[in-house]
Amino acid sequence: MDLRTRISTSLKQAMKDKAADRLSTLRLVNAAIKDKDIAARAEGNEDGVGDDEVLAILGKMAKQRVESARAYEEGGRLDLAEHELMEIKVIEEFLPRQLDADETKAAVDAALAEVGATSIRDMGKVMGVLKAKYTGQMDFGRVGPMLKDRLSN
Repeated sequence: MDLRTRISTSLKQAMKDKAADRLSTLRLVNAAIKDKDIAARAEGNEDGVGDDEVLAILGKMAKQRVESARAYEEGGRLDLAEHELMEIKVIEEFLPRQLDADETKAAVDAALAEVGATSIRDMGKVMGVLKAKYTGQMDFGRVGPMLKDRLSN
């Protein structure tokens, strides 16, 4: 079952279960996907976005909620932070398992070997390989500095 179908099925189930919080989160996810579909169609891609792009949308939404929850906690609004954390749990149901630090390091090592990267100029190639294989499974914001450190030595 593709990602869109899983999200749609979960949305319908949330309606049947009258799970208001879950339903609102899934509706936000659906709206974000439809916005990207519309943008893709405007660029000539009649099929809309694929699963890779949907994963990127979900990852971005989860990251936004993590930042919001942190800001709410710092501001003393624990009720709002709790709501954001609930939304993160719903979104993460559709994301693949995140790689831990050791798995990320191994993936970076494999990508460096595959590309034959020797200098910082090869960073784009390595990131391309990693994004092709691990979209939604690793935080590329953390991988970038790790790559820079490895390639600058």
